[in-house]
Amino acid sequence: MNPVEISGVSPVLVNLRHNPLVCLCPKVMSCLPHEHCPIRAARTPQRRPVRYTRKSSDEGLDQDFNSLDAQAEACAAYIASQRHEGWVAGKTRYDDGGISGGTLDRPGLQRLLADIDAGYVQMVVVYKIDRLTRSLADFAKLVERLDTAGCSFVSVTQAFNTASSMGRLTLNVLLSFAQFEREVTAERIRDKIAASKKKGLWMGGVPPLGYDPHPDPRTRGLIVNAEDSETVRTIFALYDDLVCLNAVMRRANDLGLRSKLHRFKSGRVQGGNPFSRGQIYALLRNPIYIGKIRHKTQVWDGQHEPIVSEAIWERVQEKLSAASARPRGRKSAARQLGARPIAPLTGKLRDETGDRLTPTHTQRHGRQIRYYVSNRLISGGTDLRGWRLPATALERAVANAIAEHIVEVARRHQICATPDLQRDDAIQAKARRLANQLSEGAPEFLQKILDYGQITKNSIVLRLNTDGLAEALEMQPNEIDRAVWTIEAPFELRRRGVEGKIIVGDSEPQPDRTLLRALSRAHVWAADLRNGRPLGEIAAATGHAESYIRTRSQLAFLSPEIQGAILEGRQPINLSLERIVRKPVPLDWDAQAKLYGFEDGARHP
Repeated sequence: MNPVEISGVSPVLVNLRHNPLVCLCPKVMSCLPHEHCPIRAARTPQRRPVRYTRKSSDEGLDQDFNSLDAQAEACAAYIASQRHEGWVAGKTRYDDGGISGGTLDRPGLQRLLADIDAGYVQMVVVYKIDRLTRSLADFAKLVERLDTAGCSFVSVTQAFNTASSMGRLTLNVLLSFAQFEREVTAERIRDKIAASKKKGLWMGGVPPLGYDPHPDPRTRGLIVNAEDSETVRTIFALYDDLVCLNAVMRRANDLGLRSKLHRFKSGRVQGGNPFSRGQIYALLRNPIYIGKIRHKTQVWDGQHEPIVSEAIWERVQEKLSAASARPRGRKSAARQLGARPIAPLTGKLRDETGDRLTPTHTQRHGRQIRYYVSNRLISGGTDLRGWRLPATALERAVANAIAEHIVEVARRHQICATPDLQRDDAIQAKARRLANQLSEGAPEFLQKILDYGQITKNSIVLRLNTDGLAEALEMQPNEIDRAVWTIEAPFELRRRGVEGKIIVGDSEPQPDRTLLRALSRAHVWAADLRNGRPLGEIAAATGHAESYIRTRSQLAFLSPEIQGAILEGRQPINLSLERIVRKPVPLDWDAQAKLYGFEDGARHP
């Protein structure tokens, strides 16, 4: 080790590494360089600040020396000026180029926060406070997070740090002005867009079908695309003729018409698909096709050429308004008040391809009939593997499967992960109560208990919601055995006329309400006929045609075995009212059993 030469004193050998607090005279201490002074070094802890830079736009970032580099150099110079405080610049640099300060979702900032949480960073240096954030609320969250990790914040051009209360006050004041500046800038941009659209200029974005952006990037305008404009005219003509959005959608897809195909600079492709009903409605309502520009509720004359004439535009708008004013069917009081969910299985079931089953409905004889349909079929697509399941039957089958599963695991004492004899009776009672509520058709419980499920050709797999089931059983989720959460059962859809019958598991089929109602009426009408009441009088009293009374009163002549099976729900799954009234009912009971699919034959008393 070399001695330290100090003028006026004899050479002194100072071993700073092994004797950092060696006692030296004041004259020697005053002459030692800062980095060799053990007492100063002990009083001044070393800090390694890191630099964070940000730029809102990506303009100029491809240059050799850009705004981010300038900010980083200014921060490095400030850190170097604080070397006497023990500051040593860290090698890591955190940059966010082309990202607004109005959001915290920035890659560089997220890396910085992760390193702060890990304890790698004790100080953050920025060029200006608004480089970190322009939101006062976001900054409050950042300061709290930095304080928790023991990290401070320093701005180069606004000389303060968050280690003192005065620095915090100054920081909040400056940040308020930064947020104000950001909001004023946003207002200026909105006002500029409104003024530009008032002049009929196209303000960018994905151009609508039928138009392309002007080839000159300095010109904010649209030019007509000859091929796409024909598609627009065809859709307007179809609606003018058919006056039905669904019919237009089907016809457009039959003609091979497709939505706007747009390629972004990133390479992502959007559009080029068959039209959906909503896309057709939006297209027919867009005034851009008559040379107008819409901004919120205002419509201005545009600088582009129209595609459709004013005459067909006015006719289409009148027909759309008339169609929207038509009554859509009455809703029940419970539905209007929102007391019950319309489709409790919404978003919970998928088919074997992973496509979500979406609720939909149709009108038949003034009555709304609900279905769950594979989502790919909603937009008019065709797929033989797509599902179209009657909603009420599916909801009842899923609810019964869950109810039977809960009752069975309760009967086997398998609900609790750890057996608990003291609570077993109470848990079984709660399980039976929950099963009864599901079986009685309580959609709110079904929606709460079921988490998700998947239907395949031969099976259905259901996953129960841990929190929902635990709340219903008044237990903690970790107290319930894992085997309770999953249900797997056979699944079968059988056609009955125009409807479908769903069978889940090995449960017996439920009585057919339509058949029961028709059988009851048949006995009443048959008794009236035997008492001599004319057929025409019965028809007039019931409001039905004579043929209707004649065909349905035949159900009273079914064999006692067949009528008993209908009452108990033991009839063949494909036996429907339509199948019985299609042909005259045979008077021979054995012939009835053979005709209606009772394989074991009739067992007559």
